[in-house]
Amino acid sequence: MGSLGDLGGRAKAAAQALAGAGTAAKDAALHAAADVLVRRVGDVLDANGRDLDAAKAAGVTGAVVDRLRLDPARVEAMADGLRKVAALPDPVGEVLEGWVRPNGLRISRVRVPLGVVGVIYENRPNVTSDAAALCVKAGNAAFLRGSSGALNSNQAISACLREGMAKAGLPEDAVVLVEDTSRESAVEFMRLRDHIDCLVPRGGRSLIETILAHATVPYVIDGDGNCHVYVHASADLDMAQAIVVNGKTQRPGVCNAAESLLVDAAVAESFLPRVSAALEGVELVGDERARSIVPTIGVATSDDFSTEFLDLKMSVAVVDDLDGAIDHIRRHGSGHTEAIVTTELAAADRFTREVDAAAVVVNASTRFTDGEQFGFGAEIGISTQKLHARGPMGLRELTTTKYVVIGEGQVRQ
Repeated sequence: MGSLGDLGGRAKAAAQALAGAGTAAKDAALHAAADVLVRRVGDVLDANGRDLDAAKAAGVTGAVVDRLRLDPARVEAMADGLRKVAALPDPVGEVLEGWVRPNGLRISRVRVPLGVVGVIYENRPNVTSDAAALCVKAGNAAFLRGSSGALNSNQAISACLREGMAKAGLPEDAVVLVEDTSRESAVEFMRLRDHIDCLVPRGGRSLIETILAHATVPYVIDGDGNCHVYVHASADLDMAQAIVVNGKTQRPGVCNAAESLLVDAAVAESFLPRVSAALEGVELVGDERARSIVPTIGVATSDDFSTEFLDLKMSVAVVDDLDGAIDHIRRHGSGHTEAIVTTELAAADRFTREVDAAAVVVNASTRFTDGEQFGFGAEIGISTQKLHARGPMGLRELTTTKYVVIGEGQVRQ
């Protein structure tokens, strides 16, 4: 498909066309892309099968295979995601505020596209369609660089998306996939300042460390999800058990899965044995206090409490009280999602106020930190930094603003 510079140039040209495209044209392109995906589901699954065979031969973990695997229902969900994004309000052109100065100048702040959004991601082929949908609806070109392990899947999906763009009269290069998956191309991709306006990485710690070490384009970090569930002394233990089990086991290989369980000492004797039994198939590693209550819990290292396992493994610690839970999260949390189970309003208020994370959850699973679950239609990532976006990144987070100033001949004195 050409050099990275050539691909970036094509994405840049497409972004200029998309910036002027109306809502109807963008929505039509997303619907067309969804129809092509459904019609060519066999091609997509054949390509995914080649990736799955290679992954299994390489001996990757079950969680990685789960993230990579597509089936007819998941492809239909990808198509449905495109349609849902098409149905969302278009953020481009939204006037956020406006005022008139004493000299008569009328000033407004308006949402506009970012331009070219670069997305670099690992073995999650659904990211190809999700990212493209959000980028296009927000008037941006999607410049995508997936992993070698999902290359066949990403090629098949991006081909469907590009066909849909063309059918609706938008540039095919509204979606550009980088097919060179070498590490050298990844580093070069992170440095395309002339072509990429914002970079969103979606992957594990090694990818984030590479971004921090090498990227020269502006980026939004989609960081680790070392998500905690704290079971407070006042918690409804039936509710707490359901939340912990769901957060850990419903889909363990994703960033909003619960990785760490904190149990208040006041309920640890009663809660830990029952939740350990409910977490069937999950490897639990814990501190000395947790292991004294449930001897089958393994020994946790200090690193375990800071690790995003992305697998059926969970760290467990007993804490003295709410202070201990907040302190533990401050030391080991990654700023993604932290949850408390409690019946005390004061405890919930203090937890939400003092815990520093993109999302703080009271009496619900960490798995709800998700663009679709938040009503965004889909997400391009979950930002764990504080500028310019934080938490699930939907359409509005893929825009910036500009000031429009309208006068009647005023000159500055």
